[in-house]
Amino acid sequence: MNILMITNTYLPHVGGVANSVYTFSEAYRDMGHHVTIIAPEFENMPDEEEDVIRVPAFQNFNGSDFSVSIALTPVLIHKAKKFRPDIIHSHHPFLLGDTALRMSATLGTPLVFTYHTMYEFYTHYVPADSVPIRRFARRLAVEYCNLCDHVIAPSKSILEILLNRGVTTPITDLPTGIDIDRFAGGDGECFRKQHGLSPDLILAGHVGRLAPEKNCGFLADAFAGFIKEDPERHIAVVIGKGPSEQEMRHTFEKAGIADRVIFTGKLTGRELADAYHAMDLFAFASKTETQGMVIAEAMAAGVPVVAMDAPGAREIVRDRENGRLVAENDLYEFIRALTWTVGLPGSDIERLRANARNSVKAVSIERCAERAIHIYETVLSGWVSPLSLENSSWNTLRERLKQEWEIWNGRITALESAITDKSDKETKPPS
Repeated sequence: MNILMITNTYLPHVGGVANSVYTFSEAYRDMGHHVTIIAPEFENMPDEEEDVIRVPAFQNFNGSDFSVSIALTPVLIHKAKKFRPDIIHSHHPFLLGDTALRMSATLGTPLVFTYHTMYEFYTHYVPADSVPIRRFARRLAVEYCNLCDHVIAPSKSILEILLNRGVTTPITDLPTGIDIDRFAGGDGECFRKQHGLSPDLILAGHVGRLAPEKNCGFLADAFAGFIKEDPERHIAVVIGKGPSEQEMRHTFEKAGIADRVIFTGKLTGRELADAYHAMDLFAFASKTETQGMVIAEAMAAGVPVVAMDAPGAREIVRDRENGRLVAENDLYEFIRALTWTVGLPGSDIERLRANARNSVKAVSIERCAERAIHIYETVLSGWVSPLSLENSSWNTLRERLKQEWEIWNGRITALESAITDKSDKETKPPS
């Protein structure tokens, strides 16, 4: 099968969507399928890449680490024709996501879309952020889903949210798989030695982009409270970069425990696996995830997880079985959950670790890639290309114009919803 992946973020950008596209693409290739990826240019990307088509882009949009691509639709369609995709898989509902819609109409190829992100919680990266803008982002994603032939939701919670918001396209819940062996093998002792941490220290860790939508302020307060419970033995490590880093550092300085928190910046590969294995517990406070991939990575390393009871976490964290689930925004209970976890007798901690490892077997990349291919095959089995009914340039143009109308109609509907819907339900950014 020829699979065309279209995404607004890709390596070397570090993030959930980029990792998902890469992980699935490699798994598909291992299964004998052919994959081409269309993605924006990013700083420090490789000089040569196989089966990746890069699109010119503005770097570091609005102070973030994202790129904004300049869609060259005719050029991309020409390159896609040479690849002859059986399926097009879009990973965003805007920018190159629009290109995916146009390409699907022009080539007569079915389009699958993965709803990776709760977009209404990311509008602070857009100038003039407001409640109407968040409503617009939410509704625009729904309209995009309904223009596709199948939608993939990374968790059951997100599937239910999409149904409640009015998505009528068939939806399947399918998480991004992880390479379990990669994270199961790590050298925590090596990481601790590298950072001068003795074996008797109790290390709480976090991995992720340090940004407002990840609830990093709450996480910093929780780590500060955890460390103060036992300042001699408790310590924390924060792995990642982002605009909330300085706010977090200020919190630790104000609490007088800055010397008990290690900021490593971004880690990948073996370094990241080693870091997971050095942790005694993993903390995750985000409420805006569609899937907590870092939770699964930590569990693959046998690390119990303390997380908010929210989409992306509740699908994999089982309270008091492989970690703790805490009620939303209850800082006191979150700190208590952290200290409860590390205060358990050794046999109980080993039970949590074993349960964590078992929890991730269902999200191995091999299993998830097989399920994704089955989704593609199901879509293709019922697909009748509108171009095959009348093989002419006129029919191609007609389908392209029809898709263009539907794209703009979706935007107008989303704009109307943003203006007329006075409720701010599900549009408030994380606190």
